[in-house]
Amino acid sequence: MAALLEFLKRYNYWFIFILLEVASFVLLFRFNSYQGSVWFTQTNSAVAKVNSIYTDIEAFIHLDEVNAKLTKQNSVLQMQVSRLREQLKDAKVQPTINDRHILDSLSGFRLYSAKVVSASIVKNENYIVIDKGAADGIKPEMGVVGGGGVVGIVSMVNRHHSMVLPLINRNSRISCRIRRTGYYGSLTWEGGSIYYANLMGVPQYARAKHGDAIETSGYSTVFPPGLFVGKVRDVKPAPDGLSMQLVVNLGTNFGNLRDVTVFENLHKQDILELMEQSDSTISKPAN
Repeated sequence: MAALLEFLKRYNYWFIFILLEVASFVLLFRFNSYQGSVWFTQTNSAVAKVNSIYTDIEAFIHLDEVNAKLTKQNSVLQMQVSRLREQLKDAKVQPTINDRHILDSLSGFRLYSAKVVSASIVKNENYIVIDKGAADGIKPEMGVVGGGGVVGIVSMVNRHHSMVLPLINRNSRISCRIRRTGYYGSLTWEGGSIYYANLMGVPQYARAKHGDAIETSGYSTVFPPGLFVGKVRDVKPAPDGLSMQLVVNLGTNFGNLRDVTVFENLHKQDILELMEQSDSTISKPAN
């Protein structure tokens, strides 16, 4: 207490000066309209600036969450657009489009949001690791899609992480089709650039051309049809001389991939069981 009194005694002139300055500013701005308006304007400007900075900081903090939501929404929209495109084709014969049917077709897949935690893009057998695993419902043979297009297929899973076999892996094979014509082939990657892959086995009469959109065909239990893969950059004869090889500019930028969506086909087991029954029936000798 004695030290506090000694401090106040030593610097009492400074405290009196500050008090008088505050009082003078109050009198100046309160009883003079011009100075008061200047003070009010500058104060509001300063508060607005602080609020703007606070809003920007808050938005940056939640940017990852926003990106994840946008990635998932983009995947859902791709599925909806694909269904609508198919329904519009059918509308030439059947003029009514049933919204309920579209929603039912989308209900066959469950979507999971995930983030890339590790990746390789400079090898021939590249890989991607995501932060969701068996504990989150992820299983092998699930499709993975990013904001720009198809990413790959889940190959291995542990409790909290999964490894994805991306399109830029020599062992990757994905059934894709030309959106404009519907002809399909197998998308493969031969190494080199991470921006291009090859769609092999496309018939020569498929009328493919530069700029054609390439999408998933839906001829597997991994991906729904209509998910964007990339665009045709070049068309040339395949090595077998019987088909075409389409050079595809991939829609996914694997160099900065972060947020992804994992697709689970809820009817996969039923489809596989039906295929197994069909195989056994065909291979069974006739009586």
